[in-house]
Parts: sequence; C-alpha cells; structure tokens
Amino acid sequence: MRIGIAGGIGSGKSYVCALIRQRGFEVYDCDSAAKRLIRTDPDIRQQLTALIGPDTYSADGQLNKAVVARFLLLSEDNTDAINRIVHPAVFRDFEASGLEWLESAIMYESGISRLMDRVIVVTAPLEVRIRRVMQRDHISRSQVLAWMSKQLPQEQVVTLADYELVNDGQADIEQQLNNIIEQCNKPF
Repeated sequence: MRIGIAGGIGSGKSYVCALIRQRGFEVYDCDSAAKRLIRTDPDIRQQLTALIGPDTYSADGQLNKAVVARFLLLSEDNTDAINRIVHPAVFRDFEASGLEWLESAIMYESGISRLMDRVIVVTAPLEVRIRRVMQRDHISRSQVLAWMSKQLPQEQVVTLADYELVNDGQADIEQQLNNIIEQCNKPF
C-alpha cells in the first residue's frame, strides 16, 4: 500500500514523517528527490537547458539557481513548463524506489496523489502555521502568506485526503498516527 503525507507549509509534515521513520518506515521525500534529480538526471538537465537556456547549469554542472529563479518569476507558464519536466521524473523515481510512504507539499497539485492508495493530510491552524514558518525560515508574515497562496487551501486538501492528522500543538499526534497506520493496514 502506498501512503502519501500531504500538508501545506508549516503544517508539520516533516515532523510527522520523522515519527513515521521512528516506526521503521522509510519515507520518500519528493522535495529532496526533485532537487537530486535536477542535479543528476541527464534528461532533466537537457530538457531544462533547452527550456531555460545555456546558462541553466554552470560549467561544472551545478544548477544556476539565479537563472532558474528569473525564468520562474517571468510567468506561471514557465513554472508549469518546469513542473512538466520535473514532476514525471519524480513520479518515476518514486515508483522505482519501492517505498510505500511519500511526503509531498504539493500532493494534489503535482498529480502524484494518483499513485497513492491513501493520503494523510497534516493540518494546523493558520496562525500556528504562519508562526512556525516565520520562526523556522526567519521570514516575514507577508512572505509566509505569499508561499501559502501558491498551495491549495488546507480546507480543500482535507476534503481530498483520506485522513486528517491535526498538528496544532495540543492534539495527541502519536495516537492519531497510530490510529491512521492501523486503519491503513486494514484491507480496502
């Protein structure tokens, strides 16, 4: 069974995934995988270079983040074009990994939810999420809100997911996780 962990920025997805790892399950991290594949996959390198230009990678093969950032900021179409290159590669990499657990901040936006048998969404109140990200990343409230605006609203992800795990600083996360894992192990 493939189980996805979704949740917006500041919800505590990474914390929940650490708890899952403590239970002996390996979790595929889509964010880390995308960064790795962009650095190492020759097809992605070729496609990004064709899309963005010859300065996409430096002479020593490193991604030129400033060039990519400028390209991304030009339009949503540019973001979509990069996603059409990177997302399928991440999907293939996950499938080849043989792992059952997957973490993705953009589970539904990317389409990787189609590969999951069950999806757990980690939620937290808006102000808790904002505070967490401001403290973690040392950024302003407006920057956090700008990031959040690029993700599906938490309420919408809750309606799409199979399970909600509340990470508000008060609810018993361990018990919720145990209950969800037990339910996921039952036959459909």
